[in-house]
Amino acid sequence: MINSSIDQDGIATIEWDMQGHTQNILNDESIEAFGAAVSKALADPAVKGLLIASAKKDFIAGADLEMVLRHSEAEHVYSQMLEWHKLLRHMETAGKPVAAALSGTALGGGLELALGCHYRVAADNPKAGFGFPEVTLGLLPGGGGTQRVPRLIGIEAAAPLLTQGKRLKAGEALKLGLIDEVVPPGEERAAARAWLLGEGQSSARQPWDEEGFRIPGGEPSAPLRAKTHAVHAAPHRILVCLEEGARTDLETALEIEARHFANLVVSSEAKNMVRTLFFAMNEANSLSARPKGILTQKYRKMGMLGAGMMGSGIAYATAHAGIEVVLLDADQKAAERGKDYARKLLSKMVEKGQMTPQAVEAVLAHITPTTDFAALQGCELVVEGVFEDRAVKAEVTRKAEAVLQPDAVFASNTSTLPITGLARASRRPENFIGLHFFSPAERMPLVEIIRGDLTSDTTLARAMDFVKALGKTPVVVHDGRGFYTSRVLRAYLSEAAALLEEGVAPDLIENASLIAGMPIGPLALIDDVSLELMIKFAKQDKADLGSAYRESAIDRVAALMVAQLGRPGRKAGKGFYDYPADGKKHLWPGLAAHFPLKADQPTVEAVVERLILIQSVETARCMEEGVVTRPQDADVGAVLGWGYPSLRGGPIGWIHTMGVPEFVAACDRLAEDVGPRFGPPELLRAMMKKGEAFYHL
Repeated sequence: MINSSIDQDGIATIEWDMQGHTQNILNDESIEAFGAAVSKALADPAVKGLLIASAKKDFIAGADLEMVLRHSEAEHVYSQMLEWHKLLRHMETAGKPVAAALSGTALGGGLELALGCHYRVAADNPKAGFGFPEVTLGLLPGGGGTQRVPRLIGIEAAAPLLTQGKRLKAGEALKLGLIDEVVPPGEERAAARAWLLGEGQSSARQPWDEEGFRIPGGEPSAPLRAKTHAVHAAPHRILVCLEEGARTDLETALEIEARHFANLVVSSEAKNMVRTLFFAMNEANSLSARPKGILTQKYRKMGMLGAGMMGSGIAYATAHAGIEVVLLDADQKAAERGKDYARKLLSKMVEKGQMTPQAVEAVLAHITPTTDFAALQGCELVVEGVFEDRAVKAEVTRKAEAVLQPDAVFASNTSTLPITGLARASRRPENFIGLHFFSPAERMPLVEIIRGDLTSDTTLARAMDFVKALGKTPVVVHDGRGFYTSRVLRAYLSEAAALLEEGVAPDLIENASLIAGMPIGPLALIDDVSLELMIKFAKQDKADLGSAYRESAIDRVAALMVAQLGRPGRKAGKGFYDYPADGKKHLWPGLAAHFPLKADQPTVEAVVERLILIQSVETARCMEEGVVTRPQDADVGAVLGWGYPSLRGGPIGWIHTMGVPEFVAACDRLAEDVGPRFGPPELLRAMMKKGEAFYHL
């Protein structure tokens, strides 16, 4: 785990090499072993300096996040962090020089350990990252990061680094002052050792331990805490640590940091974010749901049917991944415009210095715009992205399959139409699957993979391979009307429409959703999606379900807004909001005439409860019906798909946070007060009786 040796010059090398792990991580065992090795070396009179290094390609990836899920006592976490702080302070102040040789990535606690060294040498490794991603998981750097970083580079430079979780390249970290030297890969130990035997013999003190030390740049001129959004606790606490820590000595500042860190570790926010954004996300990206025993598909060529905005975005993402794309449309000019979309995106990257003109041309060369279905020959996979019309989709399916190899995968990008029904137009329904991309396809990280009744394991595996090749995150769901993401999103938007119908103030609805953690108000989101599209979906469902169709609030509100008021949404410049030429949208004042405000307005908390719980109820129904089979897929799909607040973990994560009995009780109350749509499914009542939970931690 920790290898120690002393060379003839008196340099003690303490090397991290955790067995059974692909990366070194900080946990109880590794910290104890490292502390023992450091204390022994510092106490040995033969040791002139310590070299901290890694036997793995990276230095240290950070803390073991399973500890976050396990810890429930803040005092225990606090005392543990104080012990870690004591060890690093002992290393800093014992009078012997300590240097870190960073062979690769050093994140979070790993970089904090390096900052506890007097000198840091990094390899010029293009794949290495340096930074503090804790904030992205609802945490703060608890190993001294909020105190050593500002003392090294100043508070103004430290604040965005710590509150945004940005990863730096070695050169960027050097320029900022987090690293002292960057050398060619493989030379970092020699450079660190040279410093230890040379300048280090007279430089075994940190800047903040020198008499008269002042933080670079002094204290901030304006309160830092005003710069964060109040929804997430971690950025706020980080800035509190920066402000309060700057006014006192380092030991006291580290105690302040440890207290805030401990409170975050035991919070539901951190546990939810770690569970979903780290563990569940890693599971999804590692294709844990992929059928076993099927060879990985390497893609060379794919076809994209439809060169609209979605098709163009998918084509761009595919070409950028180095895969040839046949971009097919009924009109050659439309197909060319689809390629131009990629050209515009790539041109912006050239302007930012992120790509060379030559690299741009190489990507564009992968896209072939055409109207000829014969060009699809040799494609391993085809994605259909034409109009949401069964007849049109059936026609392009037949035309494409006529020239494809028998084992080619055919995927539909439909967002609502059941895949099993669309597959009836296919001669090989076992090769038919849904690949639901999100707009804009080139940026949105999620792809919802929908398995039809006849979709084979091989097709599912190959579809997942394609999504991974694009660098996107797949979640697998089973067939059903609206699948998972569209279905739950519609329930959420319909609840906002119901609140509007009831006379709840539009600005209260919008602000409540933002307070709940949603990225955009539901009325603004409906405008973006288009009220006309909502009507189209309703008509399709009515045609399919007949008398079984149940009208919802969004149907009535959309019909009023479009048919009577002529306000279809953002594209038309008018919907729930007005969109003036200056770009500053505002809620349409005329809403009050058509949705009169009731005198007794609900509390913000009551509106938040309805908007959040309706998403969990509908997701639980999806799980009961087998549309979604794993809670982690539901949570990842929600966070990445429609911006569900990660601090709540996801719709299932929120049920887990509340507790199944408490959630069921809240839904029963809302079902009685508001309507049967809040009635909890039997799945939850059964879990409540058995004392079961969706997650163990």
